[in-house]
Amino acid sequence: MNLLTGVESTELFGGTVSPAVQHLIDVARNAPPAQVEAALWTAAATAPDQLPVYYLLYKMHAGRGQLDLALSAASKGLSAAAKAAQLAADWRLVALGDTDFSVPGPARFWLFTLKALAFINLRKDDRDTASALLAKLRLLDPEDHLGASTVESLLREST
Repeated sequence: MNLLTGVESTELFGGTVSPAVQHLIDVARNAPPAQVEAALWTAAATAPDQLPVYYLLYKMHAGRGQLDLALSAASKGLSAAAKAAQLAADWRLVALGDTDFSVPGPARFWLFTLKALAFINLRKDDRDTASALLAKLRLLDPEDHLGASTVESLLREST
C-alpha cells in the first residue's frame, strides 16, 4: 500500500508496518516537508526492518530531486529486503533461482527497489551503474513484470 495515500499495493511496497511505524507515517502524511523527512528517517532508524519506510523515503527524495538521499534510502531498503528475503547482501551476487521473485514479500520488494536504484542512478547520470542494475533486472525478471523496460527506454533515450 502507498502509506501516504492509502492506495492498496501493500506487498509491492514492502508489506505492512508496526503500529509505531504507522504512527510516524501518519505524522508524516500531512506534515510540512521537513517534518515528513524527519518522521520517515526516524521510522527507518528505529525500525530498520520495516520495508515500506524505505520506499516512502526514496520516492520522496527522488521526487524532490534529492538524488543522493534517494540513493541512500534505496540502498538501505535493498539491504533490509535482502536480509529479510535471505538474499546475498551484494545485489551482484543474487542469481535467478535464489528465491521466487514473483511472490509478494521481501524478495519482490528487493527486486522493485533494484529497479528504483537503476532509475535513481540514471537520474544521477551514472549510466554504468544503471546499466548494470538493469542487466540484473533482465536476468531476475525476464518477463519484465516490474517494468524495468521503462527505465531501459529512458537510458536509451538519454544518450
